[in-house]
Amino acid sequence: MSSPIRSSSTLPPDTRAQFARLHAKAWGVAIGTLSGLALLGATLFLVMRGGPDMGQHLGLLSVFLPGYSVSVPGAFIGFVYAFVIGYALGRLVGAVYNRFAG
Repeated sequence: MSSPIRSSSTLPPDTRAQFARLHAKAWGVAIGTLSGLALLGATLFLVMRGGPDMGQHLGLLSVFLPGYSVSVPGAFIGFVYAFVIGYALGRLVGAVYNRFAG
């Protein structure tokens, strides 16, 4: 005995609008965490790999992120920077989406 599935056209407009909205702060935390972990992981991978030209391309991020370097301390500094930038972008995406979603 399964219950009938309600289509979105039968939901009240207020309910549809509520489901269409994003939680901007959650998007900020999610995108910030993912971008921070990505930079942390990439930096630590290059540190463990080693070599004479260790992370020459990733090291260019130090131009935009003061204090960042391809090293263990630099990986954690980069995590903080990437989290903050990702958080801001996630909040912005959530806010813009909610603005147009109604």
